[in-house]
Amino acid sequence: MFAQILDLLLGTAANLLALAFLARVWMQRVRAPFRNPIGQFVAAVTDWAVLPLRRLVPGLFGIDLASVFAAWFVQIAYFGVMVGLAGMAASGPEAIFGVAWAAGVAVLRMFVYLLMGVVIVMALLSWVNPYAPITPLFDQMARPLLQPIRRLLPSLGGVDLSPLVALVLCQVVLVVLANLPGFWPR
Repeated sequence: MFAQILDLLLGTAANLLALAFLARVWMQRVRAPFRNPIGQFVAAVTDWAVLPLRRLVPGLFGIDLASVFAAWFVQIAYFGVMVGLAGMAASGPEAIFGVAWAAGVAVLRMFVYLLMGVVIVMALLSWVNPYAPITPLFDQMARPLLQPIRRLLPSLGGVDLSPLVALVLCQVVLVVLANLPGFWPR
């Protein structure tokens, strides 16, 4: 029971922190402004790790690799602690590679969930309150996902089906990630 509670608490904290790092990566990639409550929160939560890491890990093709590595390191720490608490033999290159692989897959899954969340919030905002102050941020974050789909699939009767198609494609990616060899189920 204690191990389950610890797994829940550590997993939630690690996933939320890694999600903040990934949100920073995506916001920088799409050039979303950080002068809003969400951007300021993401910067405040992640600056402590990203700013020192940037001295060691440069960006590549407009991707903030320091934030990506920070998300990956958070997941490695979480999986390493859980392996240690489970009493598994966590020594040797196989165990270290297994933890690093599981952390990498977890980061990819979390990034897909982040994209799904952005699409869902954008779709809801477009229906409920398209003039909300936060709508331009989510529009800018969802546009790289939805624009290619909108070019292929025009709106039908004034209804934009691109968020639905994007969510289905994200689900397909999650199925592929879940079936990778060596995936550590959670």
